[in-house]
Amino acid sequence: MIRVLLVDDHTMIRKGLRVLLESYSQIKIVGESHTGNDAILQANQLEPDVVLMDLSLPNGLDGFTASNEIRKSNPFVKIVILTMHDEEIFVQKAITVGADGYILKNSHGELLFQAIVEVYSGKRFYKTSVSQEIINLWLKSDAKTLPSVLTLREKELVRLIVLGYTNKEMADKLLISVKTVENHKTNIMQKLGLDSKHQLIQYAIKNKYLDLAF
Repeated sequence: MIRVLLVDDHTMIRKGLRVLLESYSQIKIVGESHTGNDAILQANQLEPDVVLMDLSLPNGLDGFTASNEIRKSNPFVKIVILTMHDEEIFVQKAITVGADGYILKNSHGELLFQAIVEVYSGKRFYKTSVSQEIINLWLKSDAKTLPSVLTLREKELVRLIVLGYTNKEMADKLLISVKTVENHKTNIMQKLGLDSKHQLIQYAIKNKYLDLAF
């Protein structure tokens, strides 16, 4: 039996999650919380196996902070982030606070059940629009040395690289020097942990950089 604590500020969502998850015989909902502070308190009192954590919580304590505090007091508890946020910066932050899973609220119920079961068994479970290749890279990295999310200028450069612009053409287009372009390209490859232009192109396509407008 996997003991689960639900954390979400919307009562209807918590009730829906309870009904959904308790339809699986392997899961028991041991509590519900609507704020970060209450989640920390209940996690200490109830000692759940898995905490299903929303990110947008009231009273100033977000899901990331609450997750971090829970892990300090309960290092063996597993935390699955359940959120609508599907951007790189949120996924990276989840990794830095030690979340074992990350799943979107528009996912199918079976996927949520799978996430809980897999993190309970000691695995990581991250399912977002961010490419699995990049997520795996971040998960393998030391949390303190995770590559930063690309800046807007770096994303713009990635798009131009994929479109076939030369360093000189990018420099002219962006009104910067060729040397600055080269420095940006080096930083981009280091941040993403990539080794070749081919890998960079794959990354850009998977993350829809060609759809961006600057």
